[in-house]
Amino acid sequence: MVLGVLTLIAESLKYVLAAEYEANQVKLIVLNKSKETIEKAKTDGDNTIKTTLARAESKIEQLKHEADRKAMESAAELASSTANRLATMRARAEKRLDSVAQRIYERIVNV
Repeated sequence: MVLGVLTLIAESLKYVLAAEYEANQVKLIVLNKSKETIEKAKTDGDNTIKTTLARAESKIEQLKHEADRKAMESAAELASSTANRLATMRARAEKRLDSVAQRIYERIVNV
């Protein structure tokens, strides 16, 4: 009877040790899988950041070119407007110059 109990205890120990071994194996598998998942998440995150930065830099360049184009258009418009005002002012000045010259001539002649 004692031999039967010892055999039963030995068998139970064998099953307990086997279960512990399997549990440790599962833990190792889960740990390795977790490490792989974390690495993949980091890599995916880094790639997403790089892609987002590249798109942002591209958009910034596009906006800079658009701003430069608009500035050039505004500068050309301002130059045109200024040239038109200058021509108008010059025409008025020349008209007045003729009038002033005529008055000076009249005063000189009439003196």
